Amino acid sequence: MAFTHLHVHSHYSLLTALPRVDDLLKRAQELGMTSLALTDTSAMYGAVEFYIHAKDYGIKPIIGVEVFVCKDLHSKNNTSEDKRRHQLVLLAKNNTGYKNLMKIISIAQLEGFYYKARTDKNLLRQYSEGIIALSGSMQGEVPSEIIYGNYDRAKASALEYQDIFGKDNFYLELGPHTDIENQVAANQGLVQISQETGIPVVAAVDVHYVKKEDAVTQDILLCIRDNKKVTDTERFSMMALDLSLRSEADMREIFHDIPEAIENTQKIVDA
Repeated sequence: MAFTHLHVHSHYSLLTALPRVDDLLKRAQELGMTSLALTDTSAMYGAVEFYIHAKDYGIKPIIGVEVFVCKDLHSKNNTSEDKRRHQLVLLAKNNTGYKNLMKIISIAQLEGFYYKARTDKNLLRQYSEGIIALSGSMQGEVPSEIIYGNYDRAKASALEYQDIFGKDNFYLELGPHTDIENQVAANQGLVQISQETGIPVVAAVDVHYVKKEDAVTQDILLCIRDNKKVTDTERFSMMALDLSLRSEADMREIFHDIPEAIENTQKIVDA
């Protein structure tokens, strides 16, 4: 079964990611891929463009979005609880799912905005039909709890998300950064949760640029966003990670011991 990138950002993830929609599609085509997702942060501005242009490249478009989940989207009391939010990836299975993604994002922007657009689990449960969810990269709730040593809470969160979206519609997202201590710990915990609960794993990159050499330019983009200089040592940067649109061969090599993480990408595409 083929590999598909399911966690992908375009320049519509404003001041965070680099690629234009056509750049992503062109690269996916060059790599011999036949499907691709678009999951911009708290936005679906590129969905129509992506859907139309994907067919020109012979690629099946998977429309999605990356959301931030908080405890209560209506709470804005400047507490640590209000500021705490976790990444989650949502993918539309069908037209119902697409409409529900638009509802979730609209409410997150109009009612849940507090530093960033936010959703909560009550809203997700209300509009879960037709959606497949991935637990997100290291900023997701489940992997974050693992990284902080809270395995039982991570497992409970995974089961809660499975309950929200349905047994076949929630996946534990494994990242490819095997040289990053937190990623290794997260992946190990996620695989253990999968073995204990039956929740499937899936491989993803959290793509922010097309080729590895674009990392420097993306880092400058983050400096513009955060009003920082490249030379500032105390600033947010993704330079330690390779967030490029990697080839299927690369991903298969990384996850050679967990082949189902690759194969499950195609199961999601075919859902």
